[in-house]
Amino acid sequence: MAGIVPPPEPLTAEIETMDHASVQPVVIGIAGGSGSGKTTVALRVQERFPQRTVEIIHHDSYYHDHPNLDDESRAAINYDHPAAFETSLLVSHLDDLRAGREVERPIYDYSTHRRRSESEVVHPADIVFVEGILVLENADLRARMDIRLFVDVDSDERFIRRLGRDMEERGRSIGSVIEQYRDTVRPMHRQFVAPSKRWAHVIIPEGGHNVVAIDMICAKIHDVLRQRGRAEGTPAGREGVSP
Repeated sequence: MAGIVPPPEPLTAEIETMDHASVQPVVIGIAGGSGSGKTTVALRVQERFPQRTVEIIHHDSYYHDHPNLDDESRAAINYDHPAAFETSLLVSHLDDLRAGREVERPIYDYSTHRRRSESEVVHPADIVFVEGILVLENADLRARMDIRLFVDVDSDERFIRRLGRDMEERGRSIGSVIEQYRDTVRPMHRQFVAPSKRWAHVIIPEGGHNVVAIDMICAKIHDVLRQRGRAEGTPAGREGVSP
């Protein structure tokens, strides 16, 4: 029956002796407009793999730091343009994670438009999500993804979600959110985000509420994990497999 994840097949002797630190994770890119529910999709998929190690990496964490600019100048930057991101660092971090090495992910502070002095350690995992409005726009990122998803939600719903998020979580005013949406979010969506859906393997209407799409994605992830020899319940970076 379509949409049902099949049980794992018996492990071969070759898989049983494999060093799982050398097995690449499944890297999944999730793009879509601001407020489309990209993180929700990643969380719904994560729920289906409770015995797997999962990391979710947000492209927003890799905004360029601008220590030489004053507050007003930093606030005026177009943060929805590809040039706003230090994507080369994210690409390097994905290469490290795919090679079984941990990385130190930047922590971005939206209230100051600066990176914090501390960073967050990200460990190698069975499944790595790369989430952001422009992750499918960049060819170097796409080249490192096994599965590419685009979450497609109506613009009015996305705006309502963004308005609530930016006011509640980022301390923004209604006026500033509307102004940013008109000046940069909507034009950048039309120029960069929406066209990037052509690179998606799967376009997901309704985001994390689309149960059929989540079922299909999970089945594909399960298949890739099995092909790469990651036994169920064996975290990345550990040798051998569970009996």
